[in-house]
Amino acid sequence: MADLLKGKVAVVTGAGRGIGRGIARLLAAEGAKVVVNDLGGSGSGEGADKSVADAVAEEIKKSGGAALASYDSVASMAGGERIIKTALDNWGRIDILVNNAGILRDRMVFNMTEEEWDIVQATHLKGHFACTKPAAILMRQQRWGRIVNFTSDSGMYGNAGQANYGAAKSGIMGFTRVVARDLGRYAVTCNAIAPAAATRLTATIPEATAGRRALAGAQAAGGRGATPEAELARLREPQAGFNHPDDIAPFVAYLCTDHAAGINGKCFRVAGGRVSLLSDEVPLRKMWKPSGFWTPEEIAQIFPQTFGLDLVNPAPPQPVEQKR
Repeated sequence: MADLLKGKVAVVTGAGRGIGRGIARLLAAEGAKVVVNDLGGSGSGEGADKSVADAVAEEIKKSGGAALASYDSVASMAGGERIIKTALDNWGRIDILVNNAGILRDRMVFNMTEEEWDIVQATHLKGHFACTKPAAILMRQQRWGRIVNFTSDSGMYGNAGQANYGAAKSGIMGFTRVVARDLGRYAVTCNAIAPAAATRLTATIPEATAGRRALAGAQAAGGRGATPEAELARLREPQAGFNHPDDIAPFVAYLCTDHAAGINGKCFRVAGGRVSLLSDEVPLRKMWKPSGFWTPEEIAQIFPQTFGLDLVNPAPPQPVEQKR
């Protein structure tokens, strides 16, 4: 390794398994001292197991790196503060924060409970804030820092059965853009990653559900990418077409280096060797009336024949099955 992060102190949440584990190991290999944070709960956020974080911290130390385990939940402000304090108390600073911890509680919106909504929001969206705020205070004072957040295709395009998760991940994209503007003047950057990798969370998605999501996503793309058939074929590959979780780590590590000082407020999709810069939200088309306001009747006449012509319903109505 090139020791690109030598002397830096990093916190990686959700670092006990999957993508987070790969990130923690690579940051350490590049010279960073790493707080390996993981509650050790299930994929749905239940239970706790200290051995999950301990195992990764020990693995890093056996490889010659510096690591400490942290077991606090990101879902509370107190937990986030303790996580960051672990780095401060042991190594005197924090330079890098990777907000990776996450859970799933998938259910169609008409069946979703308040608890299923709240716990996903708390772990993802609030969890990003709970760790970012105390880290940002320190990074602002030292005038250097790197924050890498984790969003998802579900937050960008939508996945059936993930109203809670998609809302949180979309919120993280907005959070990233604002934090970048709040902290950029202090030489602190904040970017987001939308990963495509096989993890214990993707493994919980039934094949039929994965196929429906692929079809819906391809339809929503409106012909901008693969056909629904091609996308379904891709998702039938091993592990739903995803890549190894360690494949996400190199680009995360790059964003944490001095080389990425000018990259701020951006979102990247990382899928194995494919890294894509995602566009910021900008108007695609406009409908303009020289004077006055549109009436609903005018819109109904003009919109379908102009820039509404090729809009595709990602989940069109299905015929009602007749009972026999």
